[in-house]
This record gives sequence, C-alpha cells and structure tokens, in this order.
Amino acid sequence: MSRCATVSRSLDEPVSGTAATATTWLLLEQPGPWGVKALTSSHLDPAVGRALEAAAEGTGVRVALIRRPGRHADPGRPAVRQVYAAHTVPGRGWLHSATTRDPRRLLGLDLAALGAGDHRSFGAALGGRPHRGGPLAFVCTNGKRDRCCALLGRPLAAELSASRVRGVWEVTHLGGHRFSPTVLVLPHGYAYGRAEAHTIKEALHGAQEGRVVVEGCRGCSAWERPGQAAELAVRSAAGEYRAGLLSVVRTEGSAPRWEVTVGHADGRRWRVTVGQGASLPPRPESCGATALGTPARMDVVAVRELRPTAPAS
Repeated sequence: MSRCATVSRSLDEPVSGTAATATTWLLLEQPGPWGVKALTSSHLDPAVGRALEAAAEGTGVRVALIRRPGRHADPGRPAVRQVYAAHTVPGRGWLHSATTRDPRRLLGLDLAALGAGDHRSFGAALGGRPHRGGPLAFVCTNGKRDRCCALLGRPLAAELSASRVRGVWEVTHLGGHRFSPTVLVLPHGYAYGRAEAHTIKEALHGAQEGRVVVEGCRGCSAWERPGQAAELAVRSAAGEYRAGLLSVVRTEGSAPRWEVTVGHADGRRWRVTVGQGASLPPRPESCGATALGTPARMDVVAVRELRPTAPAS
C-alpha cells in the first residue's frame, strides 16, 4: 500500500508555500510516547496540554512537544525539561530557551504577547534567556499522527544525531505529512519537506551564518501560505539568501489569486502574483485519510520588481 509521502513525491507535488503558520513556536520537552494529539495524549498532564491549546488559540503561537532522538522510554520521574520559544517574524525574530521541572509553569506565559513578539513573560515565568547555542532542527516523528512521520522522520533524526549534528530534536507535528520527513529550523523559522540529512546539515550551517537554504524549503512560518511562496520566489529571483532581510509587506486578494508585496530591508519591493491551484490527480493527503483529496498548491505566476517611488517635491 502506497504511503502518502511516496505518492506526493512520485507526483512531484511542490513543497513551496506549505509550511505551518506560526509567528511564534513554543516547544516543550516531553519524553516517552506521543499519541495523535500529543498535547493531550502523552505523558504530559492532559490538563496542562488542554490549557496550553486553549491559551494558544488565535495568538499566532504554535505549541508542540519535543524529545531527543533515540529510544523513547519515559523515566517516570520529574526531569529537567528543555523549553524553547522562538518568534519568527523577520527583523524582529528571537530564540529563547529555559528549563523547568514543572510543565505547569508554562501556564504562566502570556501567549498573546509571545505571538506578538514580546518575550518578557517567557523570562518571568520560566527564567528564559536568549538561546546561546547554535541553530536547532526539529524533525517530525509522530507516527501516531501519520506513519510517514515515523517511517521517514525517525531515521532522519537518528542519522543526524549519529552524525553528531548538534541541536537535533524530534517534534510532534509540523503539518504536511505527505512531505515527510518534515523539519523546522530555528531561529529563523523555515520549514523543509522531503528532507535529507545533507539538506538539513546545510540548512543548519546556513542558519549559523545567517543564510536561508531554499532547497526543499516549504517557507517561513511567519507568513501565510501565499506569502511563503512569494518570499521564496523573490529569494530565487533576486539571489538574496540572507535571513531577516525580506518581509511580506502586504497581501491583497483572496483565493485563488493574490498579489503579494515583498519588501527588502534596503527599500526594494517586489510584486508577486500567486495563484492557488489543485494538486491533481487526487491523492491521499495523509496515510490515515479515508478519501483521496486535491490539496491546494501555491503557484507563483509572476515576480516583478517595483520601481522606487520618487519623493514628493
């Protein structure tokens, strides 16, 4: 029986413009097994998971569980857990880290403020500080959610870890099972699909140098899907691969056609026409799907650099 990722790859479904949308990521270490909805079906207190889900609703914060690659036995005793928070809006991004023995302390976070880029509650509730290590890679491995994430994601995480690549974690859910293995790279918040070890190594090396690797890139999570596709198209058209310099200034229109304005920190602007198409022929959007679907795809129709507006006299 074909897996959803195998079919998507064989049909050459584009990955650009398919990243999960989140202005801020909140990632909590939780050892042991994960269920389909990991925040409430793992060894994390489900009351804490439900409260975090409810608090994150509508804030732009995406909450996920992480664990170190390898065997997933839960020692069953209070352990020091790693916590990360990352704001991914270019020009205003940050990555902070903390540790805690009590996940209930996360309930003291102001998630609306975190989603808007204000990290003060992360420091107040958890003693969080700016992350001093290198970039981080989070590989989706939750086989209970979709078997492709386990069959393809776990070997990738293990390979990276065995290669002594620093900063590699497993994560519960990044969306887009059919693009497995899927990986999120922080601090800049770019996601990757059909990832291979060499791509993620290069993405981490690029992030260390302040570069964005566009090979296999699904987009920056700070933007909605048309903006993700537009920003990547401008990077390729302009040869601009430095992180933090391109922003989605404005998105006009609605499905199936948008006009996206992408701005550079140096003042340049581009107008990108993005169309929404249907991925044909119908295919399984996940391994658990009972019916075939035609997932939406973002097609960049045109990229045009805008001339600077002359100042008023």
